[in-house]
Amino acid sequence: MLDNICQLARDAGVAIMQVYNGQAPLDVAHKSDDSPVTAADIAAHQVIIAGLQALTPELPVLSEEDPASWEVRQHWQRYWLVDPLDGTKEFIKRNGEFTVNIALIEGGKPVLGVVYAPVTDVMYSAAGGSAWKEANGEKTRIRVREAHPPLVVISRSHADKDLELKEYLSQLGEHQTTAIGSSLKFCLVAEGEAQLYPRFGPTNIWDTGAGHAVALAAGAHVTDWQGNTLDYTPRESFLNPGFRVSIF
Repeated sequence: MLDNICQLARDAGVAIMQVYNGQAPLDVAHKSDDSPVTAADIAAHQVIIAGLQALTPELPVLSEEDPASWEVRQHWQRYWLVDPLDGTKEFIKRNGEFTVNIALIEGGKPVLGVVYAPVTDVMYSAAGGSAWKEANGEKTRIRVREAHPPLVVISRSHADKDLELKEYLSQLGEHQTTAIGSSLKFCLVAEGEAQLYPRFGPTNIWDTGAGHAVALAAGAHVTDWQGNTLDYTPRESFLNPGFRVSIF
């Protein structure tokens, strides 16, 4: 199953790159929350939905680009959670820091996850308690790793306006920071390049499900600020609480 989902993420990446490389129009629009959506988001969504319906017709799919209503999904125990293009702002800025996110949720937990970066052709994946990174044709097992001082990874698009984050970092002690877009922040912690990803600003469950699966399988902790594991049990709101991804 994991190999099939990785291939599906690559297929979605091809659709995204056709827009990114100018082979198809960008067509930027804005949703009700003012977040951008492009033709690449929609094209990737269509590829993933068709692929998942062919692979697992019995499982419902919750995608950012077609979120099912609360009445429809309130009894879901097992479902696919998809962000067809995570980091649309980075896509529009053309900095390459965007991903395809696909996660399988069982009992509120992400048990399988794929995070694919189309520009660099880097694939992160997780299932069965193991996590991998595939780059340059080589697939390797990844695990969290300590470093002193720790590297803290923060959001490229949101960190400058996040006063809570600035206050938190001011009290953290010795550390270094780096900024990157999309769910790649989870993956940096998972592969040992970073040790902490603190998030205070708003995210939705499709932003985090796949990255959560990868980080968890690599040995990281993904909890809210009260120490509770992020939960994907269907609820009326798609919003996550603030959280931290950490090796500590």
